[in-house]
Amino acid sequence: MYGVVEIQGHQYRVEAGMTIDVQKLDQEAGSTVEFDKVLFVGGESAKVGAPTVAGAKVVAEVVRHDRSRKVIVFKRKPGKYQKKNGHRQHFTTLKIKEVKA
Repeated sequence: MYGVVEIQGHQYRVEAGMTIDVQKLDQEAGSTVEFDKVLFVGGESAKVGAPTVAGAKVVAEVVRHDRSRKVIVFKRKPGKYQKKNGHRQHFTTLKIKEVKA
């Protein structure tokens, strides 16, 4: 069974046993998190939410918090204007335990 869940404004297709990276959550590593904004549940019988599926939820475990690879932003125009900037986005890794319909 799989589902489409909304986590902090982003939609993810999840299945049990899967690991996903989402925007940083305020949960401790090792804790369990439940998401109830399930938009779609698929499997033997598909359920489409309007806007969410009633009674469905996704249970996940917080594995770790980390920062992604650095992205270099370099702006240049003719003349002497040059600007170099870097950015590292924070993220949380989740391990999906189960999808309840």
